[in-house]
Amino acid sequence: MNRWKKSVSVLVLAGVGATGFMFGNGLLRDAQFAQAEAQVQTSREQLSKAEDLSSVFRNVGKAVEPSVVQIDVKKTIKPTGMHGNIPDDMLKRFFPDRDGDGKPDLPEGFGDNGGDDEMPFDQIGTGSGVIMEVSGSTGYILTNNHVAGNADEMTVELNDGRTLKNAKLVGADPKSDLAVVKIEADHLIAAKWGDSSSLQKGDWVMAFGSPFGYVGSMTHGIVSALNRDVGILRSSMGYENFIQVDAPINPGNSGGPLVDVHGNVIGINTAIASRSGGFQGIGFAIPSNQAKFVYDSLKAHGKVTRGWLGVAIASVNDPRVTKLAESFGYDKADGVFVQQVMDDTPATGKLQEGDVVTAMNGKPVKDVHELRNAIASVAPNTEVTLTVFRDKKSQDVKIKVGEQPEDMKLGSRGTSGQGEDQAAPSKGTLGLALGDLSDDLRNRYGIESSVKGAIVREVDPKGPAAREGIRPGDVITKVGSQSVNNAKDAKEAIKAGDITKGIRLYVVGRDASRFVFIQQDAAK
Repeated sequence: MNRWKKSVSVLVLAGVGATGFMFGNGLLRDAQFAQAEAQVQTSREQLSKAEDLSSVFRNVGKAVEPSVVQIDVKKTIKPTGMHGNIPDDMLKRFFPDRDGDGKPDLPEGFGDNGGDDEMPFDQIGTGSGVIMEVSGSTGYILTNNHVAGNADEMTVELNDGRTLKNAKLVGADPKSDLAVVKIEADHLIAAKWGDSSSLQKGDWVMAFGSPFGYVGSMTHGIVSALNRDVGILRSSMGYENFIQVDAPINPGNSGGPLVDVHGNVIGINTAIASRSGGFQGIGFAIPSNQAKFVYDSLKAHGKVTRGWLGVAIASVNDPRVTKLAESFGYDKADGVFVQQVMDDTPATGKLQEGDVVTAMNGKPVKDVHELRNAIASVAPNTEVTLTVFRDKKSQDVKIKVGEQPEDMKLGSRGTSGQGEDQAAPSKGTLGLALGDLSDDLRNRYGIESSVKGAIVREVDPKGPAAREGIRPGDVITKVGSQSVNNAKDAKEAIKAGDITKGIRLYVVGRDASRFVFIQQDAAK
């Protein structure tokens, strides 16, 4: 009996426990449901505020669109010959420069300006622009040079549908790919400048223009990267510091504004990276701070006056230049290496080959683009202070900036080391055949009489020197810190060096003079 009662007691207790468990579990489910329901409600409330983001885009569109224009352009193209659009460097691969004039020796008739296919023709194009200033009934439009530069006729279509045929080019600047156009009309609205230096990766941006002729288009995206150099302005010794965006930009968008969420212009749409000719996720815009400098100069003077030092420079963070800088005792990642100081320029007697510029007026400079842009924005005859690393210590150098020449060429050169006849020097050498300078060689390669050294007669195309761009006609004037007067001096100095650790040469060429650092590993 007692045993039965105990069993019943156990069953009763077990039943009470099960009931408590089910009751507690129900409370838990209720709590979880209530929490989920509350989260749904909160999320819906938050989603309702997404309308605010849409209103931002709508308001930006309403604020900017009245200032955006479409520009229809007609240009007369005068062909320069069959090879007019083919770079000389590419032509030299097929037609070497055998007469030493720096140009490819083309077959007779190649590129002559005769025949029907060489007649001038009209090129019709469409781009965009943005009105950045209004004075009475005069409006000033900022656009790309490749849109409005060299235009014979321009027609501007305003956002309200009016078409103006009185547009005039105020000035164009190929080095920045910007141009200013003036129009006459009433009721014009100007956009507002923004500060591109405040941009950060991830910021919302909107692009305006007339892609494929669709007037009044607007796209949005984010800033993908800053300070991009994409090489599209190198032929004009241009200034590249692009904003990269993923906002769709297509043909016809060129010259239109890139704006921030406040409706301020922070860039001018300029280019796309594309294999198809259409947008593929990468667009580029000129920063507004750079554009404003050019705009003000073009509007005031019809041209851009830039500051100039008179040096050939390279970024220390370029792997090849890093080794050069290290050979002078410089071990930092940033800075600008001075390859050449040109005669009779502001830098003459102030800077030296082998200097590393680390700051301008106390502000650090990371690379060539930062220094070039900084100097270019300085008015001629203004004194600046450059901090340079020289003789294994930092020092300040004061330089009065000059005016950049119109036909400036700062010695950019290729890396091909191929010559007319190829030698096959023995393993362990630089891959060079050197000789003494003669009057005939000086005339052939355009070498000044003041230059002393060893001339490069032949280059092994598979040797380490070829990899660094040394070619026949170059003159080696220094090996390490030792000056050389002839081939014997150069060979002895090179032999005394250790190619496995690297040998530094100073090379004078037809295009430029520069340091070259050669290591045996560079040929592997």
